[in-house]
Amino acid sequence: MLSATTDGRIGERSRQSRAGESRTARPFPDPWVLVPAVLLLTLGLLMVTSASIPLAGSRMGQPLYFLIRQGAFVVVGLLAAGLILQVPLTRWRRAGPLLLLAAIGLLGLVLVPGIGREVNGSMRWIAAGPVNIQVSEIAKLFVLIYVAGYLKRHGADLQTANVRTSTLALLRPMAVLAVLAVLLLLEPDFGSVVVLMATALGMVFLAGVNLWQFGTLLVGTAAAMAVLILSSPYRRERLFSFVNPWEDPFGGGFQLVQSLIAIGRGELFGVGLGGSVQKLFYLPEAHTDFLFAVLAEELGLAGILTVLALFMILVWRAFAIARRAERLDMRFSAYLAYGIGLWFGIQALFNMGVNMGVLPTKGLTLPLMSYGGSSVVAMCMTLALLLRIDIETRARGVHEE
Repeated sequence: MLSATTDGRIGERSRQSRAGESRTARPFPDPWVLVPAVLLLTLGLLMVTSASIPLAGSRMGQPLYFLIRQGAFVVVGLLAAGLILQVPLTRWRRAGPLLLLAAIGLLGLVLVPGIGREVNGSMRWIAAGPVNIQVSEIAKLFVLIYVAGYLKRHGADLQTANVRTSTLALLRPMAVLAVLAVLLLLEPDFGSVVVLMATALGMVFLAGVNLWQFGTLLVGTAAAMAVLILSSPYRRERLFSFVNPWEDPFGGGFQLVQSLIAIGRGELFGVGLGGSVQKLFYLPEAHTDFLFAVLAEELGLAGILTVLALFMILVWRAFAIARRAERLDMRFSAYLAYGIGLWFGIQALFNMGVNMGVLPTKGLTLPLMSYGGSSVVAMCMTLALLLRIDIETRARGVHEE
């Protein structure tokens, strides 16, 4: 009896010791993700302050109004990221269908009169006390989790219909995305539709879908986007003003013209931090959608290349983490990491392209940098998921070795 009790105590101590070792042996989050993210957040706070001081001083009577709010959003985003970093990825995978329903519910709720709030002609926000929540940012993250889970269930499993051999299995998630796209277009938020569809298509492609099927799906999606643009007078006007903004520099092309002037003034090293002229009520949305133009004016080509390099590092690390997860057969983690890298890269390129006149205006923020609580919090949560994937894949790799 004494022997059994002693063995039990020894076994319990052994389990506690192993648990303590597993906690202490947890890999430190990837610095190649952490450092660029912190630098982008810091640079974003700096540029939001610089770009918004004239507007905040004029309208709010407090020059640092937008800095204070953005700083609070960053703190909330970091706290949310810290919580997400503790949640195992298996829980996110199992919650995928519920998160999809939550995304659909939120996008439907924002269209309900009295709940959704209209700003600049768009119903994209739900008022929550002193802040407005842009539900499309949270919805995009939830949809990526769902798509990654679906691709894991219907990827290379030969026992079920999978996206590599079955057209029906490929079309199911696209039908779900079509429902979400309709809800987003009713806001309207065409930019989020483009980013969401492009990211999802990229994830499907990287999952190893049949190229002929993928090509057909890609052509069909592009045709649907073209019809949406040409069937809407508002979107047609944006497209035509983007093609030649100088034709109507004080009308439809005003914002793009002012953005191009700001970027042109920056030259190699910029006019100096705080020295932008275009932010002095010439460039609309200078601290949100067109923050990149103010950055280019004040920090010049050097600032542009720095921001590009930081985003490129984030995307590169996301794909590197995804490849490692794929080698370890952690398919949900791999597809989600691919999706996160695509989302950051596509949205950053679209925002920069709009600022430089390469793409028509879409109302997309520059990830981690532009003013906006929903965007900053959602991006911090997304990077926390990427870091969790990195931690779990490295821990499993060490265990298997």
